[in-house]
Amino acid sequence: MIKVTLKDGKVMEFEDGIKIADIAMKISPALYKKALVGKVDGKTADLMEKLNKDCKLEILTFDDDMGKWSLRHTGSHILAQAVKRLYPEVKLAIGPAIDNGFYYDFDAEFTFTPDMVEKVEKEMAKIVKEKEELERFELPRNEAIALMKEKDEPYKVELIEDLPEDEVISFYKQGDFVDLCAGPHVMHTGKVKAIKLLSVAGAYWRGNENNKMLQRIYGTAFPKKSQLDEYINMLEEAKKRDHRKLGKELDLFSMHEEGPGFPFFHPKGMVVRNTLENFWRDEHTKAGYQEIRTPLILNENLWHQSGHWDHYKENMYFTKIDNEDYAIKPMNCPGGILVYKNSMHSYRDLPLRLSELGIVHRHELSGALHGLMRVRCFTQDDAHLYMTKEQIKDEIVGVIKLIDKFYKLFGFEYFVELSTRPEDSMGKDEDWEVATNGLVEALKAVGKEYKLNEGDGAFYGPKIDFHLKDCIGRTWQCGTIQLDFQMPERFDLSYIGKDGEKHRPVMVHRTIYGSVERFIGILIEQYAGAFPAWLAPVQVKIMNITDSQLDYLNKVQEELKEQGLRVEVDTRNEKIGYKIREAQLQKVPYMIILGDKEVENEKISVRNRKDGDLGTMDIKEFIEKLKKEIEEKIN
Repeated sequence: MIKVTLKDGKVMEFEDGIKIADIAMKISPALYKKALVGKVDGKTADLMEKLNKDCKLEILTFDDDMGKWSLRHTGSHILAQAVKRLYPEVKLAIGPAIDNGFYYDFDAEFTFTPDMVEKVEKEMAKIVKEKEELERFELPRNEAIALMKEKDEPYKVELIEDLPEDEVISFYKQGDFVDLCAGPHVMHTGKVKAIKLLSVAGAYWRGNENNKMLQRIYGTAFPKKSQLDEYINMLEEAKKRDHRKLGKELDLFSMHEEGPGFPFFHPKGMVVRNTLENFWRDEHTKAGYQEIRTPLILNENLWHQSGHWDHYKENMYFTKIDNEDYAIKPMNCPGGILVYKNSMHSYRDLPLRLSELGIVHRHELSGALHGLMRVRCFTQDDAHLYMTKEQIKDEIVGVIKLIDKFYKLFGFEYFVELSTRPEDSMGKDEDWEVATNGLVEALKAVGKEYKLNEGDGAFYGPKIDFHLKDCIGRTWQCGTIQLDFQMPERFDLSYIGKDGEKHRPVMVHRTIYGSVERFIGILIEQYAGAFPAWLAPVQVKIMNITDSQLDYLNKVQEELKEQGLRVEVDTRNEKIGYKIREAQLQKVPYMIILGDKEVENEKISVRNRKDGDLGTMDIKEFIEKLKKEIEEKIN
């Protein structure tokens, strides 16, 4: 008999060799029905796996991240099986699960047309109905290569040849289809009840632009059709909110082939940007930060010293000055460290909080570029905090509270992830332990629940990531807090302690917006372009009915501008209904309509973008109302 400890701490005894699926059934038939994979001693496993020793066991459903991943990974295998059934000559590359779905890369001599994709999707539905069991098997290296050569799958052969000699080589079989895969998968294809193919794109083999371009088919999968319908509706809503489309329609920014991945901000876009940055500066001043600015280009030696050369070189741009090698900064921290080193610091100076709206450049593959969301040049709202070990908890708590204040203002819900030491890291074990514990204690102090993301920290320290949830349910990773013992060591940073001796400070890297450009893109989609009055590029549009109101219109315009309000006028010889519709399409928060009656009574007629006609007002009354709305930053 073996003892199995369940998620709730309950211990149950079973016969040696029992399958995880059978345990799920014994716990509850309802749980068995929803079960997708298991988690044995922290490692995910197929439900058909047999247990032969005492262990901890969780039964994972679609409510769990790894449950979703496994169902969608099975969806990618169903896609590959369908393609091979219909087009046997197509070669298979890779097909992982991703956020919200899956994809599979294919090497085909033809281009997948919409009609062909529809045909593939129908074949996938047949495979789902067949409820093909997914069976795992393992082969020695030479037999695995022989199998893939026999099936004429050169990409799979290459993948196997690149695996370490001691790597277990596993496959999954469903009916007549076999694929190289580490798993895990759901028990049978019938579990993937609702499946949909979404798009086709190009993708270089292994992400290398020197390799062949393959065709990537994207899809998604759910255990229920209602969940799929809800997701498709969300995608349709997302299309309406696409920041690239709205950015063009609202004249906020543009992208040009002369600078792929380098956004051009227009006057209205700059209003939004400057408003966000000014708010950022005001809040940081209140929170005790001092702003700095560091250069875009710094000597290569600095990047060797920081560790970026060894860990980030492939994402950097380089240049030569006076026959010496320089790098365009991908991060602000090394420059900020030089500012710290420029002066001698005492323990009385700490914590020292230095903020920077710093432009950084990072090389992204052209296929990964996406509007403002993924660019090659962006502004990080960075800050670097220097402190003693005793100050870690309080400083992290302060940063978390500041981030919370920002996100609540914009109406975002969010969740938190704590990422721990990666394999490719620097530093001593004890420093990593102190750093990780410092972040955990701060999260507990503010009562924030968090998800543990093991092995995904920065190469120099553990981190807390903040994932925003927008109004249609999508998530975006923006803010981060990274605790760092490594940079102070590498740059020999010090402060004079109470004992008169030199000590090493602890450094924290943190952002709130993450990238100003990306955050603007997120806000465009969050608000569907209809910014609240405090952020709107144009806060008021004044329009006349006939030319007889022009003098009064100019007077109203000047009065509003004197109060610092952002105003545009529409004096075109068009019907007032047309002018109102245009202002609505431009998402202007307030419209002022002036006719002869308004001129005679020295009043204004006001319309609100959301609520429609607000009636007649005195100008001062309207100014007071709007300024209060702006000051309070009402969404």
